[in-house]
Amino acid sequence: MTIAEAQNTVDEWIKSVGVRYFSELTNLALLTEEVGELARIIARKYGDQSFKKGESEDKLAEEMADVFFVLICLANQTGVDLTDALQKSLQKKSQRDATRHRDNPKLQ
Repeated sequence: MTIAEAQNTVDEWIKSVGVRYFSELTNLALLTEEVGELARIIARKYGDQSFKKGESEDKLAEEMADVFFVLICLANQTGVDLTDALQKSLQKKSQRDATRHRDNPKLQ
């Protein structure tokens, strides 16, 4: 599935199952919530915290997908073409950071 196809699929799902998009502010709050859930798993799986008894370690992909879903919702309702935006972001980073990371002694 391409990013454009994902945007279309989410839009179709929202209109058929979700009834309508939540407001942009609500979706921003939901995005923050989902990023927090992803951070919790990463902190426990790769960081110094441990999982509580009964907590699942296998939800990393699910939480990443939840973040992506809400981000797509925000893009759709604000008219952002994520494919175009990502291409422009990569181009900007490639120009700005052409040697920055390679020359960073912290990354050696």
